[in-house]
Amino acid sequence: MPTPPDHYPPGWRTFSTFIRFQRALGRCECYGQCGMHTPNPTPRRCVEHHHQPAIWFKGTVRLTVAHLCQCNPICLEPMHVIAACQRCHLRIDRFIHAHHRKERREALQATPLALQPASNKPV
Repeated sequence: MPTPPDHYPPGWRTFSTFIRFQRALGRCECYGQCGMHTPNPTPRRCVEHHHQPAIWFKGTVRLTVAHLCQCNPICLEPMHVIAACQRCHLRIDRFIHAHHRKERREALQATPLALQPASNKPV
């Protein structure tokens, strides 16, 4: 689930556009931060380009801005971010997503059964 818009600092849209299209020139900047693109013998850059058919996943590439830092609140420091395709961005944030899943699961387990949302799973 994406971060709510009110969580981003003022000027985020301009900052994001600058990172994705002026600094990265519409190409994913990941050099292995996602755990892929292994060195051979030097780190390789992801080959995905914005609005092009994806090479390594299904669909069209949409560049996003992935934070490499744990700043809270979210910062506008260009050295703390990279332009990333969806695949790289999700892999970069995989530990954060796992942490949030664990928090939601624990909160749901702490909620009385009568207050839990109905499940769509068949019994």
